[in-house]
Amino acid sequence: MESSLLHRILPFAFGILGNIVSLMVFLSPILTFYRIYRNKSTGEFQSMPYVLSLFSCSLWIYYALVKTHSVPLITNNAFGCLIEAAYITMYLIYATKKAWIFTIRVFVLLNVVAFATIVLLTQPLLTGTKRVTVLGWICVAFSLSVYAAPLGIMMRVIRTRSVEWMPFSMPLFHMLSAIAWFGYGLFTEDVYVELPNVPGFVVGVGQMVLYAIYRKKSGAVVDAAEHEVKVAQPTPSAASVRQHIVRMVELDPTLDSEPQVIAGENDREKKTKIDVAEPTLISIPELDNHDDKKKAKEENDRGVKKPRTVVEHIINIRELVSVAA
Repeated sequence: MESSLLHRILPFAFGILGNIVSLMVFLSPILTFYRIYRNKSTGEFQSMPYVLSLFSCSLWIYYALVKTHSVPLITNNAFGCLIEAAYITMYLIYATKKAWIFTIRVFVLLNVVAFATIVLLTQPLLTGTKRVTVLGWICVAFSLSVYAAPLGIMMRVIRTRSVEWMPFSMPLFHMLSAIAWFGYGLFTEDVYVELPNVPGFVVGVGQMVLYAIYRKKSGAVVDAAEHEVKVAQPTPSAASVRQHIVRMVELDPTLDSEPQVIAGENDREKKTKIDVAEPTLISIPELDNHDDKKKAKEENDRGVKKPRTVVEHIINIRELVSVAA
């Protein structure tokens, strides 16, 4: 009596636990899609894992309906179908044209053509336990293909030495989900539920090991990059700026001089010229006197330096002090 009661309670308990943990697994990519929404672009993210997951959930619902008495499988995968469909929809909104076309093709191939083919072949051609057996092995095969997505993420973590693409919650919930559904398959004597969760558990443990290895290295890489930025862009202090200005004035006394008036073509045309960036040469005016032309040419050859004004110098000082502050 006690053993039969325990045999009923344990599958129900593992089924509820599996539903709760699997919901966390389905929701674990939500940060990824928040990043896609914020950037208005899918970037390097791929849609294949979500299309495969939707197909796998659809197959498990069909398997549970054929087998009967598998309510936890139906509820769990129904939630999975809704969430994965929402992910795919958001991906299509922000995907590039090439990624959009690829996603639509894969979605139609798997979730429409392949699923319809499986249903149409297994319904008239198979009956009873044979149908359950065939569907069970199909579900196992595609469940294993779903675990190929975490393997790709693990390879990216190893290549980039960064866990940016693999938050800690993802491997943790994958491992807990594999344990829960393995227990459910064990106590319901459903080998097709047990089998895919063995490699699922191994992949989850491997992801957690990688996270432990590269978590500190990722932080060290970020700290080093921030240090390089700080070194490359030093902020001058106010004292150093003032000392630099004093040295500039000592080396070039003309910085404090007033603007000079330079004659133009005749005495009636006069204008003030200010040297803003670098010294320029005095242009040769059209003079009636030959001696004046010769004198102007000599000044051009020497490159007469025109002084800056006090006002301009004060403006430059204020700009340098504001940068230092």
